[in-house]
Amino acid sequence: MKKSLISLSFGGLTIGITEFVMMGILPDIANNLNVSIPVAGYLISAYALGVVIGAPLLVIFTRNTPPKRTLLILAALLTLFNSLAIIAPNYNLLFLSRFLSGLPHGAFFGIGAVVASRLADKGKEAQAISIMFLGLTIANVVGVPIGTYIGHHFSWRYTFIIIGIIGSITFTAIHFWMPEIQNKSEETIGKQLQFFKKPEAWLVILITAIGSGGLFCWISYIAPLLTEISGFEAANVPYILILAGLGMVTGNILGGKLADKFSAEKTIICLLLTIALDLILVFFFSSNPYISLFLVFTSGCFSFALAAPVQMLMIKTAVGAEMIASASIQAAFNIGNALGAFLGGLPLVVGFNYASPNLVGAIMSIFGVLFTIVFLQRKQRELKLETLKT
Repeated sequence: MKKSLISLSFGGLTIGITEFVMMGILPDIANNLNVSIPVAGYLISAYALGVVIGAPLLVIFTRNTPPKRTLLILAALLTLFNSLAIIAPNYNLLFLSRFLSGLPHGAFFGIGAVVASRLADKGKEAQAISIMFLGLTIANVVGVPIGTYIGHHFSWRYTFIIIGIIGSITFTAIHFWMPEIQNKSEETIGKQLQFFKKPEAWLVILITAIGSGGLFCWISYIAPLLTEISGFEAANVPYILILAGLGMVTGNILGGKLADKFSAEKTIICLLLTIALDLILVFFFSSNPYISLFLVFTSGCFSFALAAPVQMLMIKTAVGAEMIASASIQAAFNIGNALGAFLGGLPLVVGFNYASPNLVGAIMSIFGVLFTIVFLQRKQRELKLETLKT
């Protein structure tokens, strides 16, 4: 495994802990800062808002900067903004810290994905991207549980100290292990933004936001699903979530291999159909604790297998505007996060049980398939037109 790709994986680890550990330490923060848990929950929204805003803007601002230097800047920002949380004296400053911490997220993954694909051996571009996302999945297996434990038993501020340390390691690894890479695109930012006038751009964004919504319908309500439907004790939920994290690690590697062996489009269609089937099984069989554990693993696996193929699809589609288009995928994932949590919660509002969000997730995954089919049809039509012209 190339050291340059490992340095990107450290960035994924930093971002993964930053994004997901908040769910585990939310009660501790609320108690320490004397706010309600719903108000503390806005800290999660602040981070997501930062991702959506920062993904395109930071790529635009750094468009003329060599990729290695840009990644170093983003790693420094990740470290600095997370470190602000360590000393935040009140809720408002912590809210600001969370928003600022989200800004580099999308840009780092967007630029990192393009860099990883250029560093990859021929035919293994998607696998190289999956190595970057490996850090994100490892965060869910190791980093988030450790960060949550420290936040519970010591102080949530210590959790952010750990994030700051890993961010510093990311900066150091990129500095020493990442080779100098020149910007390939000579297009102006105006011409790069022209890409978003194409239907294909928005189809990939829809595939990501709607298709990944199935994951967030499931994971947003996984804790009450496990306790209320599967019958597990609340104390066991963190350990079961490690199983979901292991599934994500497996799926991330699987998605990269499949996207390299087959086309990104075909891989996405197969994965989304598998996710839909998996979520239907979750709906019907989660009352059995043994089957439920198996489905926790498979749901994490198949859902996260989407990451590399979708990123690869956008990079191949956005020739000349790869970095800004790749960064937009991270914004789309966060839109999928919000949509999945909201739409998945609608059945709960009208009185259905905690397995019902998974049916909504299955429907969202099917819509993702339909958008991918439309994308494929447009691509095949364009290829036929090009063939006729020649």
